Amino acid sequence: MYRPRLAILLALGSLACAGRESPTEVAMDQAGSPAAAATYSPLILGTLGGQNSWANAVNGAGVVVGYSSTPPTGDVHAFRWRNGNMKDLGTLGGPTSIATDINAAGQIVGYSETAIGQERAFLWENGVMHNLGTLGGGYSRAHAISPEGHVVGYSETAAGNQRAFIWRDGKMYNLGPLGGSYSIAQDINRKSQIVGESDLRAFIKTGSSTLRLGTLGGVYSRANAVNSMGLVAGSSELANGEEHAFLWNGRKLRDLGTLGGDFSVGEDVGDDGSVVGTSRAPNNEIYAFVWKSGTMTALKGHGGTRSEAFAIGPDGTIAGTSEVAQGVMHATVWRRQ
Repeated sequence: MYRPRLAILLALGSLACAGRESPTEVAMDQAGSPAAAATYSPLILGTLGGQNSWANAVNGAGVVVGYSSTPPTGDVHAFRWRNGNMKDLGTLGGPTSIATDINAAGQIVGYSETAIGQERAFLWENGVMHNLGTLGGGYSRAHAISPEGHVVGYSETAAGNQRAFIWRDGKMYNLGPLGGSYSIAQDINRKSQIVGESDLRAFIKTGSSTLRLGTLGGVYSRANAVNSMGLVAGSSELANGEEHAFLWNGRKLRDLGTLGGDFSVGEDVGDDGSVVGTSRAPNNEIYAFVWKSGTMTALKGHGGTRSEAFAIGPDGTIAGTSEVAQGVMHATVWRRQ
């Protein structure tokens, strides 16, 4: 599931690096010390010919989606990676597109610019990218798709408000402000529970009921993912101003800590309760992590480089990005050994 990425802030270098797979294992406890944990091997997926790429989601068949820069302009295009091949999914007529999620059926969602420069949510299936429209305003973005093909995201309304939406059966429905002045839907599970953010507060929507999840003591919280049991992953500000990943168990938020630095973000949660995301380590570097049963394990790139994780698949495969050369990020998946 796609959220604004730290990797986008990295300076774009001039070096390029071919895709490769190299075993590595890095385990750290939440104090930044070595800890006994599972080992993972990163597979570098490469790009669509440009310099950088990011993997945003992976399904149970190991199909990965994300986006990559393309030559010669550097514009990013959505991609689907399957069995070692990265396919350019094209755009809605404009220069850019980003794939954010994929379900078991292989349906892919995201957003793209149109020929007249408007940003639109899309559904890609059977080789065709479909424009899902808006709630009457100028833009929309799709963030996630359920096993049933229901799509959630956010859109501008005709009145200029930003509202979460659910798209199903060919129609986009306004989910309302959900307790705030704006709303953003980030994920949906097989029970049609929807999570996201409204007025700087994480929420979970179950049927017609919306529950705001509170914070870890600070001003804001964001819900980024929900698994099939209703566990929610996200991040929240603490009373001291740091941002930490959380796991909501249906009753309260649990602070997952960090890799020893001052922030962490929970991006996705597996059905076994594993949380993946990104955190700062004591050396001030940024690394992907997987958290399970109280232990946070750093997932570094080839040679121990910086990394980010955005999604975990049904089989435990983790999708994200890692640095392959100075300032150059390539889509990466980590597989448990």
